[in-house]
Amino acid sequence: MATEFDTGLPSTRQLQMLIRDQQTLEIKLLTGDVFSGVIVWQDAQAICLSVDGQTVLTMRAALAYIKITG
Repeated sequence: MATEFDTGLPSTRQLQMLIRDQQTLEIKLLTGDVFSGVIVWQDAQAICLSVDGQTVLTMRAALAYIKITG
């Protein structure tokens, strides 16, 4: 079941701008875990975050919020 990646959505465009600008942000997961870093890439199911040189792959369904911090 492939989900189409909709680049017309405002949230997708906002994340693309954050990737382009290498903007630091905070991602909180539904588990309560919080990560601060830079988004490396996104697709329809996941967001890849660089946190202190480590790669964190988060599924979109697990996100509670994304907050721009830097």
